[in-house]
This record gives sequence, structure tokens and C-alpha cells, in this order.
Amino acid sequence: MQMLFQGDLGKQTPDEVRDLFWPSRDDVDADTRGFADDIYRVANARQPEIDELIESHAKNWRLERMAAVDRNLLRAAVAEMLAYPNTPAAIIINESLEIARRYAAPESVQFLNGVLDAIAHSLLKKRLS
Repeated sequence: MQMLFQGDLGKQTPDEVRDLFWPSRDDVDADTRGFADDIYRVANARQPEIDELIESHAKNWRLERMAAVDRNLLRAAVAEMLAYPNTPAAIIINESLEIARRYAAPESVQFLNGVLDAIAHSLLKKRLS
């Protein structure tokens, strides 16, 4: 989420974000870094699809009107749902809400939960059809 936030607000390319983000985080193990890079890569590569999913399930909300933290938490979670379809959506949603409790406004948690739950159901329905 932090890399997506940095790229979103800083208007940096994905490579610039990675080059600036990782050098100050030498305490992150290789598996965690690989997972974060994978989510970031998917979120960037599939951003139009991800943004459409978010907007179509966030009733009366356009992405540009959402708080930057909320927008990028949603993007990261949806990217994870798309990249790791075998991970239960409930786990992805719960992890996203834990991050939201730390970085987002208190009222964001319910909003994020509702949007992610709707997207998860939509993706599951699409996979089953």
C-alpha cells in the first residue's frame, strides 16, 4: 500500500517508486519484499481493471474523491485478490482492514470492508461462471 500511495501522490513511475522505497527498508525479509513487489506489480499492470472494479462497487464514490490511503488500500487488496485467487478473500479483507486501522481515518474501515466484500463476491461469482 505504501508503494502505491507513493506512486499515486508522487506521480512517479513504478521503477522510481521501487528505487526510492526499498533502500531504506533493509529490515524487510526477501519473502515479504517479493510478495509486496508482486502485489505492486499487479496493481500497476492491472490498474484500469482494478479501478473499474473499485468504482463499480463503491456506490456514489469516484476514485479521485476517495482519500488517498483508502484508494490505495483498495487497489492493493484487489490486486491481491486477482493475483492470489486461492487466498481466501476474508483473509485479504481482514489484513486490509488492519492496515486501515493503522493508516486510514476511523470511518474508512466500514467503507473499505463494504467495498472489498462486494468486490470479493463479484470475483468469486465470475470465477464460478
